[in-house]
Amino acid sequence: MLVADDAASVVVVHADAEDPALDSRTRPKGAEPKTAHEARYAAQSSPALEASGNPVTPLVREFIDIFPAKFLPLCLQTVWPFPRDQVEAIDAFFESHRQAGHVRESLSPHSSPTFCVEKATGGWRIVHAFNKLNESTIPAQTPIPRKDMVLDSMSGSTTYSAINLMDGFYQILMLEDDVPLTAVSTPSGMM
Repeated sequence: MLVADDAASVVVVHADAEDPALDSRTRPKGAEPKTAHEARYAAQSSPALEASGNPVTPLVREFIDIFPAKFLPLCLQTVWPFPRDQVEAIDAFFESHRQAGHVRESLSPHSSPTFCVEKATGGWRIVHAFNKLNESTIPAQTPIPRKDMVLDSMSGSTTYSAINLMDGFYQILMLEDDVPLTAVSTPSGMM
């Protein structure tokens, strides 16, 4: 809320309705060429705003998480409707992982949907549809060793170790910059 005593100055921002960069009408998917979209986005990005001398630049700096400095290929998918028992299973799953420190709430522009698959033993397996993220990922160029090569390299060993792969995705450390890419949509919000 803006109080009169708190405001140092008030600025009126006027947008030219004819400017194609400000055209916010919906377009059919694929109607706008990617380069035109990137150019329009670049004209509205933080560096372009700072270079223009626009008086709202300090406000943009304050809320930099809303106005990113560079164009990111977003991985966005819609959330599907769920029956109540699946919503409860998803909420319980994420609440237990939140309390364990494995997940946290997210404001990421990326979002992959979460859904449930029924287990043969009963209950629900929580699954994340990272299809769009996987399409954007550059695969590792190191070949994965074949099973027989791994077994040969283990021959003669006396000590073996195993890890618990139960919810293994949540036990793997990742770079802080990569955390927003793995945001998932749940019926109760983003994690």
